[in-house]
Amino acid sequence: MDLFDVEAAARESDRTVNEAKKKRNLLDRIKELEKLIVHYQNSYYNGESEISDSEFDKLWDELKELDPSNPILHKVGADSGNFTKAPHVIPMGSQEKAATPEEFLEWAKKHSYGEYLIEYKLDGASLELQYNGGKLLRAVTRGDGEIGDVITQNAVKMHGVIKELSQDFTGGIRGEVIMTHQVHKKLYSDKANCRNAANGLMKRKDGEGSENLCLIVYDVWATDGEQPFKDEEGKLQFLKSNGFNVVPLEIVHSADDVIAYREKVMEIRKDLDYDIDGLVIKEREVNHEDASRDRPERQIAFKFSLEEAVSILRDVEWGETGATYTPVAIFDPVELNGTTVKRASLVNTNLINSLKLKIGSHIVVVKRGEIIPKIISVVPSASNEKLEDIKIPCKCGACDSELVDEGTRLYCPNKYCSKKVLHQLLKWVSVVDIRDLGETLITELFKTKKVKSISDIYTLTVEDLTPYFLDKESLEAGKKSLGAEKVFASIQSHRKITLSKFIAGFDIEGIGETVVETLISAGYTTLDKIVSSSEEEIASVYRFAEILAHTFVSGIKENKEEMLSMVDGGTITLIQGENNGVLAGKSFCFTGELKTMKRADVQNLVKEKGGTVKSSVVKGLSYLVTNDTASGSSKNKKAAELGIPVIDEDEFLKLLD
Repeated sequence: MDLFDVEAAARESDRTVNEAKKKRNLLDRIKELEKLIVHYQNSYYNGESEISDSEFDKLWDELKELDPSNPILHKVGADSGNFTKAPHVIPMGSQEKAATPEEFLEWAKKHSYGEYLIEYKLDGASLELQYNGGKLLRAVTRGDGEIGDVITQNAVKMHGVIKELSQDFTGGIRGEVIMTHQVHKKLYSDKANCRNAANGLMKRKDGEGSENLCLIVYDVWATDGEQPFKDEEGKLQFLKSNGFNVVPLEIVHSADDVIAYREKVMEIRKDLDYDIDGLVIKEREVNHEDASRDRPERQIAFKFSLEEAVSILRDVEWGETGATYTPVAIFDPVELNGTTVKRASLVNTNLINSLKLKIGSHIVVVKRGEIIPKIISVVPSASNEKLEDIKIPCKCGACDSELVDEGTRLYCPNKYCSKKVLHQLLKWVSVVDIRDLGETLITELFKTKKVKSISDIYTLTVEDLTPYFLDKESLEAGKKSLGAEKVFASIQSHRKITLSKFIAGFDIEGIGETVVETLISAGYTTLDKIVSSSEEEIASVYRFAEILAHTFVSGIKENKEEMLSMVDGGTITLIQGENNGVLAGKSFCFTGELKTMKRADVQNLVKEKGGTVKSSVVKGLSYLVTNDTASGSSKNKKAAELGIPVIDEDEFLKLLD
């Protein structure tokens, strides 16, 4: 850097300040997460959890991503000081978690077992029973994972706690204290859920209410003599033979089988007597060394997500957009991520066929983040279930033409289909941004056959438009229409547009401005190059593939005659963009209101002068343009983080000079 390069020094200083600020923000967030996790752990282990498991998991996962070695991640929690303490026989650490099939498959890649043993993950409170010579010595809560509260006097009142075993056993037996739905509904409906109620009762000093709780066990370890089992399945057999209630066990042979079983359990989960919040996946071999870790690696909790549910498909509706027919699933309402959902897009007939979907199928519906709900799989149906085939439309509802089903798209092939043409007209007006030519007016012009194609829009005169604004009396009186004049002026001001807008305006399925700009960047810089390109050539362009290339080339072929006529006849002038323009090599993102021109006009101007326009602030952006440069908006913050210059409208206009 030059000694007197003040601007470079300022940029370096800003970069250093931004990095320091980001580091401070990161440390602040880590401290905040630590406090939240400790707080919610304490409330959970002392009987009154304040947030759901999924909300807690989000905090945990965020801390794990920001600070993987944070000591909080290796602690469990702590009980109150109301009871005497005792150490555990069986380690009570936390398990690794997977919330989606994708996360589980990622874990399974590293843990490929010949058999996967699956148990319910009980949603209750952990308890260890410690025995000496077959007699119950004490019952210890989970505590901090190593030491817990001794609540023997309460535990002996619970269903499923056995004071004396039929075998001479010294060691620990681990299980989960649960409350059944029936007991919760009858006696403790004032509590938020069964788990909260169970947590509170089991730790009462007077022991009142413990008789309304149950213990279901799933683990055992002997501290004296040989282990009374050979493998994980043997553990449950030993426990069952001694009279304990044990978790159900399912054995499968692949990771995909685990996912399929999870889907089945998701469906029956609502009918169980008690709450479960996932499955525990193990190998057959007992690995005590791994189980002794803070977070065992060779087993995982495959949790149910608030963003997944099982429902039943009741019907399929077919949405019509222009020429395309899109299937929409209608199913029994389910709760997903805090909202009630009963519809999801099925995209196309290929998806219907690949899922082997039928009316009456039990389906897995997901809604992750802000994504539109979708069906990802079908739960295998019972042999006696009555299922019906989905009826796929075969004729266009507007023109009665035979529909074409390409698998990826079901559409009307009739170029002159009234529904298809009207949709194209509306798309053109929207893309080109002829704001004064509203949807109602263009629809009326189409119905009266004044406008039958995009080209016809530009033949309209003030006289043609006036009858759509004035009544019969005003027309006979020879009155002028300011509305008609305004629409005419708006149309005339939109004769000069970019090549990307021009192509996008013809309403080719899946082809918007961004897609066309990708082609332009790949060298298809003129209309002639685009209309003469083959499917193979387009498919080789980044972000394109055979399906989109086929749709694009077919759409261009269908509209080629009108496209060339509009450009060659002078109806439309295309802005090609100058490679050596004053803005060549520069990119701009605009935010907020402009004073001198409309957003669409300034974006066209950038492209005309050789620059490019971005819809968001991304790495490599040349400038963010806003008249509120001191704003705390997300775009301004992002620009500051990336070191992107933020300029106002006046500074932008100076660049044009």
